Amino acid sequence: MIALTIGLAVFVGIALGLLGGGGSILTVPLLAYVAGMDAKQAIATSLLVVGVTSAIGAISHARAGRVQWRTGLVFGGAGMVGAYGGGLLAQFIPGTVLLIGFAIMMIATAVAMLRGRKNVDTTDGGLHLPVPKIIAEGLVVGLVTGLVGAGGGFLVVPALALLGGLPMPIAVGTALSVISMNSFAGLAGHLSSASIDWAAAGAITAAAAVGALIGVRLTARIDPAALRKVFGWFVLAMSSVILAKEIHPIVGIAAAALTAIAAAATVACTRYAHCPLHRLVGAAASGPATV
Repeated sequence: MIALTIGLAVFVGIALGLLGGGGSILTVPLLAYVAGMDAKQAIATSLLVVGVTSAIGAISHARAGRVQWRTGLVFGGAGMVGAYGGGLLAQFIPGTVLLIGFAIMMIATAVAMLRGRKNVDTTDGGLHLPVPKIIAEGLVVGLVTGLVGAGGGFLVVPALALLGGLPMPIAVGTALSVISMNSFAGLAGHLSSASIDWAAAGAITAAAAVGALIGVRLTARIDPAALRKVFGWFVLAMSSVILAKEIHPIVGIAAAALTAIAAAATVACTRYAHCPLHRLVGAAASGPATV
């Protein structure tokens, strides 16, 4: 099963490279249901994978001058405190509860990907940095990251754009550095109670990193906006699988049915310019979604 997991990790990495994020939301279910890890080991290993792949992305953005280190260090420093605390807190929460929380995170991420993201017009570039607000949100996002093993990029990017006054491309690059910092801090918290198969984790991380590099090369050939929508629906479908396994099959079936109905309604609604669903889902705006 490890070989299959490594193969699928490549595709997760490709999604990361194509979308600039989002693919790592599948890492926990991949590790839990394909690799057969228990919930807490899967979350800890996911933090390693997310941390490394986000760091690779952040380095690429930094070389292009798209990382605002001052804002990133303030947000990331607060996030690391929250993530480490979340990792420590996770040992007192049943694995099933953590996976249900992760399913909720998947749903939130999928909705964010389907809605898209509007560019934020900023001109002061963080000259009036609201440090208290950034620290507060950094703590919250870090806590979520440490608990469930997902980067929370769909929260980090808007926060950096709106609170930090960063243009969207710089917000994305800075977010990847924050996600990497949070992930490694969360991993440190989990290591106090969760064991990791470092050989398997290293192979999976390497596979995801290779996939991310492949995905970057494919960005010119595939429309990321269309892919983001398809991937968002796929993440919603995957969340119903987790709900079925961790709560009850009926709950999963109901969630899958709702997802199918929403997808069908969205497809039908695209024919009508004034359809109310356009306000909910909307066309994906510029800028990749991150996790």
